[in-house]
Amino acid sequence: MSNIKLIIEERAANIGKFMVGRLLPFRQKRMVGPFIYIDHMGPVKLSERENFDVLAHPHIGLSTLTFLFEGSIMHRDTLGNAVEIKPGAVNWMTAGKGIVHSERTPEYLRDSQLYMHGLQIWVALPKEFELMDPQFSHIEEKEIPSWKEGDLQFKLVAGEAFGKQSPVPVFSKLFMLEIKSKTQQTVNIGHELFGESGLYILEGAIESDGNVYEPKQLLVAKDSTLCEFIIQENSTIYIFGGEPFEEERFIDWNFVSSNKERIEQAKEKWKNQSFPKIEGEEDEYIPYPTPKF
Repeated sequence: MSNIKLIIEERAANIGKFMVGRLLPFRQKRMVGPFIYIDHMGPVKLSERENFDVLAHPHIGLSTLTFLFEGSIMHRDTLGNAVEIKPGAVNWMTAGKGIVHSERTPEYLRDSQLYMHGLQIWVALPKEFELMDPQFSHIEEKEIPSWKEGDLQFKLVAGEAFGKQSPVPVFSKLFMLEIKSKTQQTVNIGHELFGESGLYILEGAIESDGNVYEPKQLLVAKDSTLCEFIIQENSTIYIFGGEPFEEERFIDWNFVSSNKERIEQAKEKWKNQSFPKIEGEEDEYIPYPTPKF
């Protein structure tokens, strides 16, 4: 019997001047563990006249995780952080009761051709942390646990698994794993996982119960502890998930909460421009989107 409960195909979504492949949320599966939003960004080539510029925008009730394969993004936020995100590093921003940030092409790259490729992820906060003060962490690639088991190369991007702990300061029981293989082999790691889990194929393919699955597909398991599959040669996959929350999570634009009223308050606060401002970007921001008919 197949352990695959649901197959989610990437769906094109516009995040301003940039198209992404959206995986979560999905109408039949809003979350996988605490993971509530996943975009596959690129790969795309930006010309000398194009830049990746996501103006100042707010968040509540979640942590953002940016993980690049190619390119570079300058992160700025209302805590005063200004950090360049490079491939392999983990940019982790916890919004809590509210934060504003922007994501742009760094100044020194703005007149250059640039390739952009990566994952942008939101992890919902447990109810008891939804109103915490915002925090920010940037973890360099060399700090992220990585190891080999035979021909498999593992990286623990966030959370806990295999008796290891990523330095990313998460607030719930979760995992995000990168697995790479140059050869075809069987992967059996269900005993290391817990809660819900999803498997995203970045490149290559996997085989499960005689079916072959290829890039741009997110496979959601019926039971993460039964996770076993054949990974094809030259493949890279990401497995993520964890313990689901008891309470439902609501999402509206960039706001996530277990409380609808809290989202309405955040919407009005942004419309009134009552959130803190990013220094030097006080007049540049993304308005709350108006309905299109």
